[in-house]
Amino acid sequence: MPFSNEEILHFVQETIGEGLVQSSEPYDLLTVEVHPDALLPLVGALKNHPQYQFTFMTDLCGMHIPEQTGKELGAVYIFHSWTSNTRIRVKTFAPISQPDIPSMTAHFNSANWMERETYDFFGINFTGHPNLVRILNVDDMDYFPLRKEYPLEDQVRRDKVDSMFGR
Repeated sequence: MPFSNEEILHFVQETIGEGLVQSSEPYDLLTVEVHPDALLPLVGALKNHPQYQFTFMTDLCGMHIPEQTGKELGAVYIFHSWTSNTRIRVKTFAPISQPDIPSMTAHFNSANWMERETYDFFGINFTGHPNLVRILNVDDMDYFPLRKEYPLEDQVRRDKVDSMFGR
């Protein structure tokens, strides 16, 4: 039987207190935003709780929101409890000048490659990661291609004719 969002939110508030920034329930999925320092204690508590047992990290993705000054880069995690068929979304943000978010590899082996991919495309530094190197892009790439500060099209290509694209 799934747990209610209110029960889980109450547990989150008890566990991390001031580390909880905000919460919401889009599409009935409990979503909590936490400070990066509160991320590991919260996830460890959710995973090791005798009833909740959020033992499966379903997804991790990065995001870049340039308008959020001081919180430009973020990581979004979705955790699943097999025993109760309950999910929770956890978000955390860091400034682009110091994009440090704690690594989840201590709790979930599956975080290894997901964090490498997120680092590769967004430049989020997962502190404590055992091997945080690029996984999909070339090693000598000096930028992070999914940040919104880079143009969608390659500006140096000569093989495109703008008139063919309605410009």
